[in-house]
Amino acid sequence: MNATVLLDPSRLDRPDTDVRQHPFPFMIAHGQLPDEARGDLERDFPKYASAGFFPYDPIDCGPSVNALVNQMTTPQFASAVGRYLGIENLGQYPTLITLCRALNKRHGTIHTDSRSKVATALLYLNTQWPDTSDGCLRFLNVVDNIDDLVAPELKPLYGEFAVFKRCENSFHGHLPYEGERRVIQVAWLTSEEEKLRKTKRGKFSRAFKKLFGVLDRKLGAGRDRSAAHKN
Repeated sequence: MNATVLLDPSRLDRPDTDVRQHPFPFMIAHGQLPDEARGDLERDFPKYASAGFFPYDPIDCGPSVNALVNQMTTPQFASAVGRYLGIENLGQYPTLITLCRALNKRHGTIHTDSRSKVATALLYLNTQWPDTSDGCLRFLNVVDNIDDLVAPELKPLYGEFAVFKRCENSFHGHLPYEGERRVIQVAWLTSEEEKLRKTKRGKFSRAFKKLFGVLDRKLGAGRDRSAAHKN
């Protein structure tokens, strides 16, 4: 699969792309991946044994996923995204890439992202999704109501893309969901030190979940639908 055709910044400029500046800057863009890449990306996605987001390691992935990650982290793509969010020279910031294959019900509580993040992008890779709102991304007006939506929720289907500027009110989350939910996340960070710190924490989390996966699944399984957490 040719890396240049996987993610083209010009696809962001679609008639159905939703760009907003209030209550915080974000964009939702559909159809960002070519249909002919579905099979390769499904085959090459990492086969994590545990639920949650883990730091990107090329060894975990096949060639098409590695090519896609490389394309998502180019300065050119960052600049294109930054223009929609009103962030000048977004490509100057270090990137942290994490991937998720599956979630437990404790995931997706409402939050803003940490202050160490300048912006966050999510690219979904699920070929199908159940007829439910569970697990669908929601941008929100408030921190304590998952149903107070800023825009229509986004089903995490193949090629769906969302990006937002981290703000004190960039509330987002999703209803509890357990099962496969493939997504690549790119965060542009304030410093290399933050990237190192977050990478170390992510690797520790992965090791912990390998040993205590059952416990991780039980934690927060009965959480409130509008639960929130501090970053």
